[in-house]
Amino acid sequence: MTALLMQESLQFLQTQSKTELIETFRDYVRINDLPESKLLDAMHYALLNGGKRMRPLLANIVGTMLNAQNQDINAVSLAIECIHAYSLVHDDLPAMDDDALRRGEPTCHIKFDEATAILAGDALQTSAFEVLATLPMSDFASGKRVEMVRELSQASGAKGMCLGQSLDLIATNETIDFDALTTLHQLKTGALLACAVRMGAMISPITTEEDLLTLSTFAAHIGIAFQIQDDILDVTTDTATLGKQQGSDEANNKSTFVTQLGLDGARKALNEHHHQAKQALTSLPYDTHLLEMFSDYMITRTF
Repeated sequence: MTALLMQESLQFLQTQSKTELIETFRDYVRINDLPESKLLDAMHYALLNGGKRMRPLLANIVGTMLNAQNQDINAVSLAIECIHAYSLVHDDLPAMDDDALRRGEPTCHIKFDEATAILAGDALQTSAFEVLATLPMSDFASGKRVEMVRELSQASGAKGMCLGQSLDLIATNETIDFDALTTLHQLKTGALLACAVRMGAMISPITTEEDLLTLSTFAAHIGIAFQIQDDILDVTTDTATLGKQQGSDEANNKSTFVTQLGLDGARKALNEHHHQAKQALTSLPYDTHLLEMFSDYMITRTF
């Protein structure tokens, strides 16, 4: 498959994923009778205003590969994206990275106000678990609700993404070594990407423990590759293409894979993690071409 066809196929899947997210979010609002409010407007803005939809796309690809039911895939995808959206809203706040631009648009606290943004992030976080608790699912996936809540909690909380963000803030204006940087991003970025892969697999009755281990290995490499490419793009791509301020890592004096390894070294590490991710897929007894395409997209994306 040519690079152009690969990109077009993934863009189609991303568009489809966003459409399903919108419909599933509407179902969530209706089922839980959420009232119209400024808060709901801010949640909607943060959740559905642009973005690559990498995590819902991963959950969708894995769930589809394993013949999971669409309603289950959609619920899992929305829960994961609610967590991701909340993390971006809080990450952009003045107390964190103090960013004014996200996905090419004003950040939530700029579009609304700081207090509303904080509350929207809080509400999106709790909504993720309400989605897993309340949206219709198949009998099999319903039996996995508690397990999925635990999986998402661990990936996003004090053992995962939040810990990674804390380490990132502590490391700002400090010099950290390569191992510390890798651990930081395994938590801050990789944990939720891995969660998307694992939850996409957990809702399928044909998934084995060996499948989960293999997919977790794939996801670990994809998570680091995703962050390395982010670091590369931060120094090689303009603000308009990125949809956020170019050079923000350097401006905030943060350690990155580029500052640690140099641009050529970061590209070499990116290619190695890309190779390891695709190598992990070879042991799966399923059609993995979409996951392979996703892996290729990770190292060729421009934003």
